Amino acid sequence: MLRPRLRKRILTPGGPVVTLGLRPRPLADLYHFLLSAPWRRLIAVITTAYLVVNGLFAAGYLLLGDAIENARPGSFADAFFFSVQTMATVGYGKLAPRTLGANVLSTIEIITGMIWLTCVTGLVFAKFARPTARVLFSRHAVVAPYDGVPSLMFRMANARASQIVEAGVSVVMVRREVTREGDEVRRMHDLRLRRSRSASFTLTWTAVHPIDRESPIFGETEDSLRRSEATFTVSFSGYEEGLAADVHARGTYPADRVRFGHRLRDVLVTLPDGQRAIDYRRFDDIEPLPAVPRPAADPAPASREAPPVS
Repeated sequence: MLRPRLRKRILTPGGPVVTLGLRPRPLADLYHFLLSAPWRRLIAVITTAYLVVNGLFAAGYLLLGDAIENARPGSFADAFFFSVQTMATVGYGKLAPRTLGANVLSTIEIITGMIWLTCVTGLVFAKFARPTARVLFSRHAVVAPYDGVPSLMFRMANARASQIVEAGVSVVMVRREVTREGDEVRRMHDLRLRRSRSASFTLTWTAVHPIDRESPIFGETEDSLRRSEATFTVSFSGYEEGLAADVHARGTYPADRVRFGHRLRDVLVTLPDGQRAIDYRRFDDIEPLPAVPRPAADPAPASREAPPVS
């Protein structure tokens, strides 16, 4: 059996998936990779590439022989720092190209440095200026009664002080199902929310999906959701007034983070001065539903004696 060599690992809400047959093209999506990478990874990539390129130019100067004026013969450190000064167009006046080959190589390096600086500046600015929503999603989703109807609920919060207007949220459930033909598929179901739009999203928002007979999760339990590998994906969008741009956010709830018989802990508290506030320390807290006391049995009615027959 031939072993497939071309593989690509993709992260999905349901977990990692390895695809076969895709030809690797690492440079095709380099801009997307750097733009979506965390800041620490981007800085590490830029720094590493900068040091490697300067090291290659330093090796080129050393191969030219005694090509740098005032540099120690065979010193890689002097050649490396001369390369750094040349690429950055600093020119301290101590180190300078001595030969024609060194001048040609330094010209190539200056052009390379100009292109490098332009690309890095544009990338950093695009990443810094890209609008993002600081929307918090509660760690767990719960299934508890809401207005007498069992409902799937989770909580969102706006971590910024500015408002998000015309906010909207949608929920999609993906789970493993078997068709009538016996084929196993990953099927998506849209979940209807009691309120999917909000004119202004400032503090918190609890999304509620009623689990009625029309709900795709009607009759489901924690075990059945886990067996079907169900995952709930939340998509949020709105217009950020402070950034004057559309923002998006996404949250996921795999089956092991959906708790039945629990409710979200109330985050609205009263301060000593009587003001109402939101305690974000309770944002991820959940608690079991209180036991509902059963009504006591009605006492047996007192027996009445029949009047005597005259």
